[in-house]
Amino acid sequence: MEIRNLIKEAGKEKTVMLSTHIMQEVEAICGRIIIIDKGVIVADEEKSNIYSKFKRPRQVIQVEFDREITDSSLQDILNVSSVKRVRNNLWLIEAEVGQDIRPSIFNFAVKNNLTVLSLNRQESNLEEVFRHLTNG
Repeated sequence: MEIRNLIKEAGKEKTVMLSTHIMQEVEAICGRIIIIDKGVIVADEEKSNIYSKFKRPRQVIQVEFDREITDSSLQDILNVSSVKRVRNNLWLIEAEVGQDIRPSIFNFAVKNNLTVLSLNRQESNLEEVFRHLTNG
């Protein structure tokens, strides 16, 4: 924490270059990100714009229900392309980008007398952007 604060303070008046593969540190400290792949700059963006370099081709929704269901029943939700059980009643549901499928998942739960304990859209993170741009 002290090192992060030191780097942020120094960065207010000077340019500080941080070379790392630890993307959580980059997200926590940096305002501008340069990604280099095999000696070639593949991204040079403000942190807020770096995520535009990578858009998921699919939306990924994590949902937890109050009780057991089958993956085949989740496949019946409109626009769902795949489902994967993470553990017990926690699922990852993938669908094409376009219309948000969270309302459809909620309606599925209501129709099947399920309680939704959590429902979250997974966002891209810097690690995904890095892997995408460096073909990792």
